[in-house]
Amino acid sequence: MPSQFLNDVRAAMRMRGYSLRTEKTYLLWIKRFIFFTGRRHPADVPVEEITRYLTYLAVELHVTVNTQKVALNALVFLFEKHLKREVGDLGFKLASKQRSLPTVLTQQEVVAILGQLSGRNKLIIQLMYGSGLRVSETLGLRLQDIDLERLALTIFDGKGRKDRQTLLSRHLILPLQDQIELAKAVQAKDVEGGIAPSMTPAQARKYPAAHSSPSWAYLFPSSRHCPHPLTGEICRHHLHPTVVRKFLRVAVLQAGIEDKRVICHTFRHSFATHMLEGGADIRTVQELLGHNDVSTTQIYTHVIGQHYAGANSPLDTL
Repeated sequence: MPSQFLNDVRAAMRMRGYSLRTEKTYLLWIKRFIFFTGRRHPADVPVEEITRYLTYLAVELHVTVNTQKVALNALVFLFEKHLKREVGDLGFKLASKQRSLPTVLTQQEVVAILGQLSGRNKLIIQLMYGSGLRVSETLGLRLQDIDLERLALTIFDGKGRKDRQTLLSRHLILPLQDQIELAKAVQAKDVEGGIAPSMTPAQARKYPAAHSSPSWAYLFPSSRHCPHPLTGEICRHHLHPTVVRKFLRVAVLQAGIEDKRVICHTFRHSFATHMLEGGADIRTVQELLGHNDVSTTQIYTHVIGQHYAGANSPLDTL
């Protein structure tokens, strides 16, 4: 398969504004499909091969239903958007999915983990837990996204390419003010060297003076410069998620939490659960999390047992 074909697929995704993460994931699944079909050009592959491949993923590789859906989305893009070939009703075998409840920390466990952290690292975890943010949303915060007066955070282009606002804890005002000053200092030094914070080409064209504006600086800037993945220009991106995962792993061990698998997303789960336990309306939590469907948010009612509202164990009456 000539590399030019994959370059054309990549260009088609960029033309439609797909995120770099989606681009990378889709290209991976398209490559795997090409190898599965004997390296034939997808234009010459029968549509039925999609069904055979997706069934193979479910039956032979036992992938999760979410993984299978990502592969399906990638192949639908390839055939319908790029090759202009109608896929229709595939009727493939879905992977079996067992419902699993998210891991949630107690408030005491959150306190224990935070007690092992300080400075920037502590603030990152506090934002994920206190505002229900994903790690990518936390690290992608720019100074203009933070409203200390209204105690609000604005998340631009979050998952599903949606914008939303969420709450901000008043306990983070002072730590945020300190971090903002540090970010401004980094930005000022970059301006002197002609270095800008990373922006999409569309943003750079729309806001040509943004590189010198502190408002566009990342709250958690990377410690070094890097080439922009689209333009190749040297810029400063935000902190990489692997940095957070590494210091979080150490903090969890130091806090003595051994019976739970704690990852960055655990704090978002804990935010939602503790909000509901505190009496917050489920629709409010849905909006703060940015869920399209309230059924996605309802999983947290199962964590705390609210789906049994009004029901008591018969043991309680003895």
